[in-house]
Amino acid sequence: MPQSINCRVGCPESEAPNTETRAWSESRKMEAMPSRCLFLLFLSTCKLSPEVVAEVQESSDGPGAQEPMRLTDVQAAMEFIAAAEVAVIGFFQDSEVPAVSLIHSVVQNFQDVSFGISTASEVLAHYNITGNTISLFRLVDNKQLDLKGEDFESMDATKLSRFIESNNLRLVTEYNAITAIGLFNSMIPIHLLLIMNKASSEFEENLHRFQEAAKLFPGRILFILVDSGVKQNEKAISFFKLKMAELPALAIYQTLDDKWDTLPITEVLVEQVQNFCDGFLKGKGLRQNNEAKEKTSKVEL
Repeated sequence: MPQSINCRVGCPESEAPNTETRAWSESRKMEAMPSRCLFLLFLSTCKLSPEVVAEVQESSDGPGAQEPMRLTDVQAAMEFIAAAEVAVIGFFQDSEVPAVSLIHSVVQNFQDVSFGISTASEVLAHYNITGNTISLFRLVDNKQLDLKGEDFESMDATKLSRFIESNNLRLVTEYNAITAIGLFNSMIPIHLLLIMNKASSEFEENLHRFQEAAKLFPGRILFILVDSGVKQNEKAISFFKLKMAELPALAIYQTLDDKWDTLPITEVLVEQVQNFCDGFLKGKGLRQNNEAKEKTSKVEL
């Protein structure tokens, strides 16, 4: 079962990194230190009933996205969570609490997130819920992030949306000012970046292979997309001493000691990504930011 973490609603907004003025490591230091509260786990897969898979797909892709799924027992809740990369569930002791309508009000804004509601006492007990709580479940690092107590009581649509946006980490997460909060607060210490222009004609095919490679490192490496066509991402790219002529590229970063390495590529190949990650995990090719200038320069602009 996912590790339950109590989250403060106000923290992410006050701690959000300024991606226009900070490099990747500067953002990392500002964000990771205050909230190293997550544990490194990964969700065990289970066989899903066709009904649950169909309902989850409908909640993400079709008209059903307007209505949260009612979860009446533990098995239904477990299958619902396991079938989604990111799921948000309102656990309520009373179906008449105002937060029920609050969840309904934000569902339409998150087409890629599965929403559910449960008032069943056995379900609440299974997930260690002792009061009205809104929980976000994340497949990529097996986290259960809880909004409860005072944070639940002061919840409104804006705060709930902010909470979901900042913690919406996926198999491959696009880096921006909002997702940076969740990325930098994760206890997974290694980040692999695909730095590539999303406007490229080869982007979709390369992204698909990058997603396939991400499945090889569950709970060990966060896979991140950085759009090199976005001006606000220039600081993050410059941290790795990469020039535009060297893109697309892979950049791998260890958050605990700022060690990193890069690999300019022409296309994403699953085996190439796997070898690059395996080498870094074994300590090969590690570099530190203050040593980069002494390294042999690559292609100049």
